[in-house]
Amino acid sequence: MARNSIFPRSVHYLLAVAEHQSFTRAAEALYVSQPSLSQQIKQLEDLLNIQLLDRTGRHVKLTPAGEVYLHHARRALKELDEAKRAIHALKDLSRGHLRIAMTPITDYLAIPLLVQFNERYPGITVNTLEMPQNDMKDALVGDHVDIGIAFSSTLTTEGYPGITDSQTLFTETLSITFGQHHPLAGKKAPLSKHALEQEPLVLFNTNYAVRSHIDQYCLEHGITPHVAVEATSLSVIIEMIRLGNIATILPDTIACDQHGLESISILPELPHHAVSLIYRKEMNKSPACQAFEELASEWSASRCQSMSGQKSRLSPSIDSSTADKSDTETVLANDKAL
Repeated sequence: MARNSIFPRSVHYLLAVAEHQSFTRAAEALYVSQPSLSQQIKQLEDLLNIQLLDRTGRHVKLTPAGEVYLHHARRALKELDEAKRAIHALKDLSRGHLRIAMTPITDYLAIPLLVQFNERYPGITVNTLEMPQNDMKDALVGDHVDIGIAFSSTLTTEGYPGITDSQTLFTETLSITFGQHHPLAGKKAPLSKHALEQEPLVLFNTNYAVRSHIDQYCLEHGITPHVAVEATSLSVIIEMIRLGNIATILPDTIACDQHGLESISILPELPHHAVSLIYRKEMNKSPACQAFEELASEWSASRCQSMSGQKSRLSPSIDSSTADKSDTETVLANDKAL
């Protein structure tokens, strides 16, 4: 833990001893003499009139009172660090720091937003951390990140009462995606759930939210997917389907942006999922955090208008009811063939 010069030296010393379970190693880590370190902690114990460390064993350990004291000390230190960040994040946004957590899917989808934020506020350092969605909740509660970008439609806050979703950025549709060498390449009709069971798939492992979406869909519709490969990297999944005869299930935005990939929908249709900003309910938002939320709102509105315009240009004269009927008839024909 980085030392906060405002915090009492004796408490920093206690934190170091608790971490290293040794006066000697703690003194070495702090670049102080062991007698000086021991004296500071003894003065703290005398001030509190209670023993904080058990020195009788092979390793130095916290007493029950020491555990309680250190718990509150860490919270106080975190508050001081947060106050320091808030002071340094100037109102004119000429400098500052922003920590954003994303999943392997949402980080790809949010890249244009990050680019715009950097162009508008070049003095603000943005630190992005990629992690599974469940880890994101712990990171927010632990104040390791300021904002999360997650699939809020599957975000459960059970056990995390301090987490809430801020605003929906956009809604994504999932489709089966494959490369140009795949047997499904060139097909336009939706894939039936029975045909889906025949396709070898490469999917994210079960720690990731997009996999939860897929597993829940399969469970609800009685589908037993053929998961041939599980991965933790979006780039690995994309290259496997680009080069091989294996498919995956990805948001349409990603499939459309990748050269050499095609996608078709599945019947019954996979559910749409909202991508949102999430954060702690009672956090003291820095100016950088507020600026990111404001820009995200602008970007989201612009993105929705752009996507709506693309859809209208792609199908200006097609009767949707006729197209749906044709697609359904093709799926039924495929089911009979299976």
